Amino acid sequence: MSVELLEQQRKGAVDWASIRSDFPILDQKINGHQLVYFDSAASSQRPRQVIEAIREYYERDHANVHRGIHELSNRATAAYEGARERVARYFNAASSSEIIFTRGATESLNLLASSWGQANLKPGDQILLTEMEHHSNLVPWQMLAQKTGAELVFLPVLDEGEGLDVSRFDAFFTPRVKVLSCVHISNSLGVINPVKELCLRAKELGAISIIDGAQSAGHASIDVQDLGCDFYVFSGHKMCGPTGIGGLYGRLERLAAMPPYHGGGEMIDEVDYDSVSFKAPPHRFEAGTPNMAGAVGLHAAIDYIEAIGREAIVAHDAAITKYAFESLQNLGGVKIFGPRGDRGAVVSFLLEDVNANDLVEYVDKRGVALRGGHHCTQPLMKKLGVPGTARASFYFYNQREEVDLMIDALQRARRLFGKG
Repeated sequence: MSVELLEQQRKGAVDWASIRSDFPILDQKINGHQLVYFDSAASSQRPRQVIEAIREYYERDHANVHRGIHELSNRATAAYEGARERVARYFNAASSSEIIFTRGATESLNLLASSWGQANLKPGDQILLTEMEHHSNLVPWQMLAQKTGAELVFLPVLDEGEGLDVSRFDAFFTPRVKVLSCVHISNSLGVINPVKELCLRAKELGAISIIDGAQSAGHASIDVQDLGCDFYVFSGHKMCGPTGIGGLYGRLERLAAMPPYHGGGEMIDEVDYDSVSFKAPPHRFEAGTPNMAGAVGLHAAIDYIEAIGREAIVAHDAAITKYAFESLQNLGGVKIFGPRGDRGAVVSFLLEDVNANDLVEYVDKRGVALRGGHHCTQPLMKKLGVPGTARASFYFYNQREEVDLMIDALQRARRLFGKG
């Protein structure tokens, strides 16, 4: 990012076109058409700055961390722990010891279900989720319930998918609830859940609260202390970082009371043939050689996001999502799922009587990358009465002109399928 661009940003005038040019993958044609990448909810793209940070790490600083004495190991350790400190500042954690590196949100949720869940849940306890959860925040709890005898209960979603049915909250927040785990922004509907209120309700019951931030970490200003959550999970690849890196924020007192998730090197304090003691968090939960390059890339991604400004990203996301929503409405013959007002940078829809996968396959021939299917929310799709939807998801490198190209491709699809 140029000095000139940074100066513009400081003055409040973000040059979004210049930012887009930082993403080399976007400058290509697909099937003879300019790529329109509307699949960032599945995985965002990476700017040159992140790619270069990883390349430089491998060219200059790579060695195993923590256990070495030589200079390269010292550099790698400094980079890895520096990334942890950067993540802690980004989410306003009280300490870098509250940040555990994992492969992403999915592993973080499995860690919590396995470690905290198996140590604390018993028959008759309730695990409170919502009907819009991604499979990553459903299946681990199902597996845990089978092992412990705990029961899954679900905060209901309104019939049209506009959001949670808040009028029924009181019926679900009962003393039997021991853990609340819910998505912040729905990857299928774009619903922005009232997570601060939900965390407060859980706290009043003495239950722990877990927020799935896969769709919010790179798009919104997240302050975990303000949210009041006990745990927050995220994936780096959805916020301009590399794949295979993400993390778990946890209140230190919660982490300190949890047993290890995996066993192996680095997470031990002292080991003998018949006994072992474990390190304090976060290293207790990071067995084996970690993803140092991924942490370096995540650090660079956070620096990049914050150079733009999270408030600017929120405003950009909202503007392009609103434009896409209205453009789809004006197209006619389209059913849009989710809220009619504020939403995350996601619009899921169906062209009347056209299979979502067929639609997505067709627009790909025009260079438009959407996602079709159940989006790892099969129970939600069943509730909505559809097998799946087409989904357009946006990030700060997208532009209004790309929405126009999507609408043009959809109009052509409608004619092809005999719908207009």
